[in-house]
Amino acid sequence: MPPSTLIIACGALGREVTAVVGAHGWSNMAVTCLPAKLHNHPQRIPEAVRTKIRAARDEFDDILVLYGDCGTGGALDAVLAEEGVERIPGPHCYAFYAGEADFEAMMEEEPGTFFLTDYLVRHFDRLVIRGLGLDRYPQLLPDYFGHYHRLVHLAQTDDPALDVAAKDAALRLGLSCERRATGLGGLTEFLAAPSTVDAGDDRPDRRLLA
Repeated sequence: MPPSTLIIACGALGREVTAVVGAHGWSNMAVTCLPAKLHNHPQRIPEAVRTKIRAARDEFDDILVLYGDCGTGGALDAVLAEEGVERIPGPHCYAFYAGEADFEAMMEEEPGTFFLTDYLVRHFDRLVIRGLGLDRYPQLLPDYFGHYHRLVHLAQTDDPALDVAAKDAALRLGLSCERRATGLGGLTEFLAAPSTVDAGDDRPDRRLLA
């Protein structure tokens, strides 16, 4: 039986969501990703997601979106409301990895916190150093990070190499480094939960069919 649920995810979550789906044997779910570089242009995210939804509408019974608001200023939620599609709760991936309450507590504890997920640790040089032009203009480092005091690595996996890379990233930015193990529970809970979107008919919740 072909997959009946499509997960539209940010490319920064692709590895993790594929691991969750595979680990639970959710053969009813297929995963497609939009480029992570869309975060550099968040105003483009809502319509890019809409295009994916409409292209898949006739092929899948259910569609889920793994994006936070991600700087769209509510525009993504407006598109999803129009399309009748549900997304994972939370403003960004840091919140739904750490849990919104824990994320808020970390921010209250130290507002000058720069967060990295496993994905961002792996691609730190490309996305942060080169992405912000710090390889060419290192003098801009205080402008970007002068108000930060610590780097928190939200670790989805136990990977000593990533721990070392996160510490190196913090050193390059002149920040202290902390590791908080989050796992993938936030993704798992969302994908396993019954849909909150009213399908308008008597069809079963296909998110729970494997």
